[in-house]
Amino acid sequence: MGELLYRCRPQACKRHPEWAYDAVIYELNVRQFSPEGTFAAVRAQLPRLRALGVDILWLMPIYPIGVERRKGTLGSYYAVRDYCGVNPEFGTFDEFRQLVEAVHGLGMRVILDWVPNHTSRDAVWVEAHPEWYKRDPETGEIATPYDWTDTAQLDYDNPAMRRGMVEAMLFWLRETAIDGFRVDMAMLEPIGFWDACVPELAAFMEARSRGLFMLAEAEGPEFHRVAFDATYSWEVHHLMVDVAQNKVSAPAAVLRERLLREGEAYPMDALRMRFTSNHDENSWNGSEFVRFGAAVRQMAALTYLLPGMPLIYNGQEAGSDRKLAFFDKDRIDWSGLGNNGWEAFYRELNGLRHSHVALRGGLCGGDVYAMDNSLSDKVFAIKRRVGDSVVMGLFNLSPDHADFELYDEDFNGSFRQIGSPELALLRSHVHFYLPPWGFFVYFK
Repeated sequence: MGELLYRCRPQACKRHPEWAYDAVIYELNVRQFSPEGTFAAVRAQLPRLRALGVDILWLMPIYPIGVERRKGTLGSYYAVRDYCGVNPEFGTFDEFRQLVEAVHGLGMRVILDWVPNHTSRDAVWVEAHPEWYKRDPETGEIATPYDWTDTAQLDYDNPAMRRGMVEAMLFWLRETAIDGFRVDMAMLEPIGFWDACVPELAAFMEARSRGLFMLAEAEGPEFHRVAFDATYSWEVHHLMVDVAQNKVSAPAAVLRERLLREGEAYPMDALRMRFTSNHDENSWNGSEFVRFGAAVRQMAALTYLLPGMPLIYNGQEAGSDRKLAFFDKDRIDWSGLGNNGWEAFYRELNGLRHSHVALRGGLCGGDVYAMDNSLSDKVFAIKRRVGDSVVMGLFNLSPDHADFELYDEDFNGSFRQIGSPELALLRSHVHFYLPPWGFFVYFK
């Protein structure tokens, strides 16, 4: 059977909306998604995204952007001027509501990027509630977090500010029927705020027979205790980058140990978001092709076999290798869409996730095993299993050829495989070969 890394079994812990367990998240940057950069342009592409296999559309911040100390020509989406408005660059409030209705009409969900740590320096709250902000002890001016000079730091010691934040989030749930939030830098606010805020949001949604989904840009078991359904898997992501850049000795062994530690630390229903790119990684560290090099395709496949839920950043399905500007117009290169294999690859991975209960996230998914093999330092052999649902992957996490033997009783019989129409006939004890950064994903 191999080593059990991650056990997925029911227990008394937080439950998620049913639609979240086998969901694929798609992060969408409205400004860069199309030449127009509008809600209407996004709406036109929804059937394509649905056909790709997208379930949850995460929209980067859509709110009006501050002007004071603005960065670049168009400013940062994360310098919010008005929590209850929309950026006129993208369209009108009604056009956003129409977008949400269209998303729901295709059976998908939509979450908004929420920025609770700070506002722009000329935000409506600065004028209406200056006492809601922290002050620089030396100058007495509203404080600026880190080097984010276009923003103003909110004060979570102020109960009225906390209440205002909750009311702003309720506004979007009430007025637009969105399904939840991705919370920017959730670790910068007191966890007690989220543990009080989210149950109120969830009660509002439950009274309307709607599920609430909350994704934290944070890592740690405490975020799953009450408030969040999903968290970023930053630690595993950074390990994957280091592996792809050949910076890790015995990479498969290190990955197994990391997953084992994660499985012990996190609740069994915790959804960890796995990814090879997102807006931060792309804009500041380069495209996944730069960061992962020859390992880029295998790492994308790996995010689907690890326990949790996968993320696609807009443009990945076209193989776009653009490092997108953050503060200016710099649209995605869609020229490869449909003709370089990436769209078909992600569609196949999404179909695999949707059709195999073993790949579901949290306690509904399959146990995660590391299959025994003779190159266990280089070859990560993973098995996801629940009942008759079995998915197995072999990943050569090295720039070297890998000749090895594999032992597992489930590695036996006729299997379909990702990337090939041919059936594979496997045996429980077999000699295998993988090229540098090569991989196979098998399923019945």
